[in-house]
Amino acid sequence: MRAVIQRVTQASCTVDGNITGAIEQGLLVLIGVEDEDTHEDMEWMGNKLVNLRIFSDEQGLMNKSIQDIEGNILLISQFTLFAQTKKGNRPSFIRAARPEKAKPMYDEMAKFLSSLLNKEVQLGIFGADMKIDLRNDGPVTIMMNTKDKDNF
Repeated sequence: MRAVIQRVTQASCTVDGNITGAIEQGLLVLIGVEDEDTHEDMEWMGNKLVNLRIFSDEQGLMNKSIQDIEGNILLISQFTLFAQTKKGNRPSFIRAARPEKAKPMYDEMAKFLSSLLNKEVQLGIFGADMKIDLRNDGPVTIMMNTKDKDNF
């Protein structure tokens, strides 16, 4: 499982002109699933997301988590995080999980994050052509990969 996490002052997802999810201060999380991902990977990623201390404290240091600031999460499915670009100029997405695997894991992540935060996580629509608007705060952008936990 891979994630790109962006600290935002606001973010929203629009599908066919309708807003499907919107947040103020919090995290925009783009998440991709691969075939080998397990429930344990999802839990590891979810716990990391809610405990990352990337929000400023009173001294301006990144010492607070999304839980500490009572922030929100906008969770967006993003199979292109598994793009392979080694050969040629057209990315291959063969490592991304098929929708039958990826959608249930995306849904499970949304429920898990909601339970950790004690509030609903805002969502995009899995597989839809989504338009994402955001105001990156900092900017702070972090990448995580459950298959490379030691480096994250």
